[in-house]
Amino acid sequence: MTDQTADPRPTTRVGGRIVGLDIARAFAIVGMVIVNFKVTMSAEDSGPQWLRTFAALFDGRAAATFVVLAGIGASLGSRRARHNEDPTQQRAAQMTLAKRALFLFVLGWAFFPVWPADILHYYGLYLAVGAIVLFAPSRRLITLAGAAIGVALLFIVSFDPFANWNLDDYSYQGITTPTGFFRNLFFDGFHPVFPWVAFYLFGMWLGRTDLRDAAWRRTLAIRAAVVVAVTEAAAWFMLGPKGSSLDELDDESWRWLFTVEPIPPLPLYLAAGAGTAVLVILGSIWLGQRLSARAAEPLVSTGQLALTVYLAHVFVGMGILELVGRLDNQSLEWAVATSVIFSLAAIPFCWAWRRRFDRGPLEWVMRRVAG
Repeated sequence: MTDQTADPRPTTRVGGRIVGLDIARAFAIVGMVIVNFKVTMSAEDSGPQWLRTFAALFDGRAAATFVVLAGIGASLGSRRARHNEDPTQQRAAQMTLAKRALFLFVLGWAFFPVWPADILHYYGLYLAVGAIVLFAPSRRLITLAGAAIGVALLFIVSFDPFANWNLDDYSYQGITTPTGFFRNLFFDGFHPVFPWVAFYLFGMWLGRTDLRDAAWRRTLAIRAAVVVAVTEAAAWFMLGPKGSSLDELDDESWRWLFTVEPIPPLPLYLAAGAGTAVLVILGSIWLGQRLSARAAEPLVSTGQLALTVYLAHVFVGMGILELVGRLDNQSLEWAVATSVIFSLAAIPFCWAWRRRFDRGPLEWVMRRVAG
């Protein structure tokens, strides 16, 4: 073990939180805003290649980072109960996580008619799984993550993952039927439990490691960088630059196995997504250690209000664009510009809100309802 006193910067933790994790959550929510604006405006295949490549960097990576961070948060939040091995504390921690899972599942389905690409109801299922295995051995978490990936791959090679999709407008057919509802949740929706829960389980494992250990963070960063470099290079070699259209690929083409795009979520994507999440999280911890508390505060506040920002980017950001007739069938330049403008407006809003209130509006509701 390395000396844990070698890097004792006071800005690493504020109020018991690791500042860098909130910063990473802020970066993740901004990335999700960029992706969702782009998809809603049907702008993925427009614009110059360099911009398509830039915008594609966030596809499936921002959301994966968000889910990994949730897993880390679950482990950090239950750390005392895990170390004390007190059954009463452990049951209480599991119950709190289960109640939050139910809250997000219900909120997500209420949001679904407005935003069919919602991640919150899936997120609720990840948390439900996490509540069950919250105190399982670390090795079992990795085993279960691998099993989730295996189940997803078996489904993809055995069935058509696009059977219920209209890829022209990303609408899902038959979700109101029991079979369609089940398939969408667990196998072929935007963020299905199989394999996306693997990101959450990986985050739970990661949260049990010592992320304040500089030597461990360097080791993680090197491993993650190698994974991302190898997977992205393989995809570039087989499928072209990031952001390239894959319309010319036949459904039976073996080249699909090299995709690092989130739909369908094949193993190379999962490796690239997890590796990217680790790099973003470690980079954010590094940044949090070097920024003063005052400089870090706007990003930290944004990360702490991520749930509020997530709903606001649809109701406020996209709502305004729809009112002025600039939401449907727009250019990639417009999609990126407006998503960045929304994010730049959200950050000072979150900072000002947190200056006055302890929690964001939706975060307060969740705490009141679910503890």
